[in-house]
Amino acid sequence: MADAQATVAAARDLAARGTSLLGRADELRARASHQLDALKADEVQRRLQAMPVSTLREAAGRGVRWAAIEQAGLRSVADVQDARRLVGVPGVGERSAEQVTRAARAAAVAVRSETRFRFDPDRATRAQTELLATLAALRAADEAQTLRPHLGRLLDRTEPLADQAALLVSWWKRNLAGRRRRAEAQRALDDLAGLLAEPSTSAVVAGIAEHEQRVDPGAYRQRQLWADYGRDAAAVNALLSTMDDRVDEASAQGFVPDELRQRIVAVPLDTSLLRATLRGYQQFGAQYALHQQRSMLGDEMGLGKTLQALATMCHLVANGQRRFLVVCPASVLVNWLKETERFTTPSAYVLHGPEREDAGARWLRDGGIGVTTFGTLARLPEAVRDAETALLVVDEAHYAKNPAAARTQAIAAAAGRAQRALFLTGTPMENRVEEFRALVGHLQPRLAARIDARDALAGATAFRRAVADVYLRRNQDDVLDELPERIETEAWVQLTADDAARYRAAVAAGNVMAMRRAALESAHSAKLERIKEIVAEAADDGMKVLVFSTFLPVLDLLARELPEVRGRIDGSVAPAARQELVQDFADRADHAVLLSQIEAGGVGLNIQAASVVVLAEPHWKPSVEEQAIARAHRMGQVRPVHVHRVLAKDSIDERIVEIQQGKTQLFDAFARRSEAKERDDRAIDPGSVERQVVAAERERLSL
Repeated sequence: MADAQATVAAARDLAARGTSLLGRADELRARASHQLDALKADEVQRRLQAMPVSTLREAAGRGVRWAAIEQAGLRSVADVQDARRLVGVPGVGERSAEQVTRAARAAAVAVRSETRFRFDPDRATRAQTELLATLAALRAADEAQTLRPHLGRLLDRTEPLADQAALLVSWWKRNLAGRRRRAEAQRALDDLAGLLAEPSTSAVVAGIAEHEQRVDPGAYRQRQLWADYGRDAAAVNALLSTMDDRVDEASAQGFVPDELRQRIVAVPLDTSLLRATLRGYQQFGAQYALHQQRSMLGDEMGLGKTLQALATMCHLVANGQRRFLVVCPASVLVNWLKETERFTTPSAYVLHGPEREDAGARWLRDGGIGVTTFGTLARLPEAVRDAETALLVVDEAHYAKNPAAARTQAIAAAAGRAQRALFLTGTPMENRVEEFRALVGHLQPRLAARIDARDALAGATAFRRAVADVYLRRNQDDVLDELPERIETEAWVQLTADDAARYRAAVAAGNVMAMRRAALESAHSAKLERIKEIVAEAADDGMKVLVFSTFLPVLDLLARELPEVRGRIDGSVAPAARQELVQDFADRADHAVLLSQIEAGGVGLNIQAASVVVLAEPHWKPSVEEQAIARAHRMGQVRPVHVHRVLAKDSIDERIVEIQQGKTQLFDAFARRSEAKERDDRAIDPGSVERQVVAAERERLSL
């Protein structure tokens, strides 16, 4: 009987532990939601405490004796939310108290509606740490759901056997039962013992044991929690966002017309093969790609276009599709491989370099995600190049906007062979309407024929309406509340005498490149001194610094003059080596400096470890600067990003800034909120503008 008791108890214990483990996700989600509400309430109260009671004057109306209220020590909006505290103030009657309290409560509602919680590693309060622990346990509980089908099948077999074998556990039940029932119970006990001893059962038991400790928030230590958050803030904040009931659906869904939006959100999205939590707008992006089948995702940089594409592929794999192809610039190929390995179950194959034939053969045979470059696509083995794919993803799709270019023709052919196609581009203002039409032509030729430049002239809304079937765009300000604020500073300096002499000579020679470099050519230049000050201040605060310049000689100077430089990225550094430099920079425990040529480090690298970005000189195109800044200011950043634009007065910098400002207005008017792609005719053509700038500077300097 002892053996029967032990065996049945083991089966019951397995069922209880497994059921409890699988139920922990709901319990932890409720706990995290409660903790989040408490933190938000504390933040609301803090803001109300900082609001002077005088801010309620207009809302409360006339007849209130404000001086008496303040003299009674009620100086903030938080102090006057309860009418009972006001009634006792001399000169304040019930009516006045009600007026003030009503205004205070309205202010509280407004503040509450605008308050978003954000983890602050610099404060790391106990309440924040407890929420982090709950979220860590919740992530483990979500991972434990992979045990559900295995546990379910096991319990379907063990529970009936345990019920039958239980007869042998009770002495009196055993004696009262007939011989046949005792024999059946013994067979059930033997079967149950054998089942519990099977390797597959041991694997389930081991899986339960592995997850049980991890789903306990008390098992996590503060230092490790915050270190883990620093490494993977995007995943933590994505999970947190699923508990926020304040979702701006219009922004998250790219302001897609309502009828189309309803059809898109009705698409079921299977994320069982995706090892990441999608934010609401990312889920909608994947649903959009699936529903529209041939479309363009134009989200602003940093919003996770790669993850949305991977989610789309994972859904298709879960529904029986096998083969996918990603085409991207060589500089981001390594990033695609890393992201695919990190977030998905399907295998990735490098269809590039000397091993592309072998990798292509495995991709054809086994299926998975093949990743190649624009330059390699046309040179792939014929069987690989011409293979039908369930989805073609083209990253940085604006590279394929010139119909006459060989890479554009290769992309067009690949898109024609694919069942579905998804183009990714985060730089919409790099395209005119004609170029946008060319891209759409690869996806939906009939729609491309209807796109008219006059749609943009008629206004952004008209253009958005015309392209909603093929183009979805969201911006950081619209959907990424987790992103810390970006603090931008224009650090203007005055040219030194030597700087000014070099600049004057460059203007006289009509050498625009020399004009742009003149303020950063010597160890005594004003710009270098300012950059040193910025870096020194960052070092005092333990912050990491990312310094961008267009020019290699400037990077040479900075490498010699700045302390703690841990690497340099320029066009000569291979993509894989760039990733290693970024990883080494991120792994540094404290202050460090990373130098980068702006167009080499501004694409395809995630450098969230930097919280200070320095632009050594302005660029003609605001989009290039935005790309560079977005390397640090993107999902996963946990501190405010300080952007310092170092600019020289009485130089070409002033002219470039003027040009940027005009162009940025166009960006805001058309690209933002998915509304247009067309640049104004006055948007800069560097060649012609450079000549105009040289002429203006010669006139200013009387040359």
